[in-house]
Amino acid sequence: MAASLRALLRPAAATAARLLGARACSAGAPFQYLAVQKTGARQSVGLIQLNRPQALNALCEELMEELRRALEALENDPQVGAIVITGSQKAFAAGADIKEMQNKTFQECYSSSFLAGWDKVSTVRKPIIAAVNGYALGGGCELAMMCDIIYAGEKAQFGQPEILLGTIPGAGGTQRLTRAVGKSLAMEMVLTGDRISAAEAKEAGLVSKVFPVEKLLDAAIACAEKIASNSKLVAAIAKESVNAAFETTLAEGTRTEKRLFYATFATGDRKEGMTAFVEKRKANFTDS
Repeated sequence: MAASLRALLRPAAATAARLLGARACSAGAPFQYLAVQKTGARQSVGLIQLNRPQALNALCEELMEELRRALEALENDPQVGAIVITGSQKAFAAGADIKEMQNKTFQECYSSSFLAGWDKVSTVRKPIIAAVNGYALGGGCELAMMCDIIYAGEKAQFGQPEILLGTIPGAGGTQRLTRAVGKSLAMEMVLTGDRISAAEAKEAGLVSKVFPVEKLLDAAIACAEKIASNSKLVAAIAKESVNAAFETTLAEGTRTEKRLFYATFATGDRKEGMTAFVEKRKANFTDS
């Protein structure tokens, strides 16, 4: 592992519970607001815990900068095949840091492209799972929706309450929420600031599965391990193809899918996967 990556990634704990109980900032630790490590039987899962408990993991600029650094490190680690982002049992992230933006002007927001850096989460090629317990509100809901899969604890709450602050979502909330749950529910949530429960979020299609609070993180890590056991190269291609469904017409999306499908035939992993199937053995993917 490269020295720069060793500096960013803490050694994996024996269990996920140890991570959640660990202090995010110890002497010499590179992150103040995150705990980052590799986990899973093969250390193939990058685990990022938002850890700003005094502010319910409010997404301040420093935290988001640390998140970008952590994602870049895990993206460049060939051992990691999938990433899990989680918070605490009380809050995934209760929103952006309102105190930071309270006195900003239009000129400041426009000239600095305020919140533009948040898009880093949605541009990572490796699959990302959001494991959401507690509050996922405002920027926290937007962060979860930037991930590829959302697993929720049964007490999780999702919402875009910016209207109650005299503003609107600014990190993709009006766009991703509408694509996920449809216009009517998205409009209701954005215009009233009302929250929905984990069960309602699953029914609406915002999350894929709901778990007991204490089992959520283990389930997310298990899913990430399963993803990471496949070809990392082909997983990235598959992610790109699914994402095209949200950004293009059906006709263009199917053309993109076909091109990417053909591209897998230039990989060693496609050949290995089909050969293993014919030979009735487990495939040995090499990410090539």
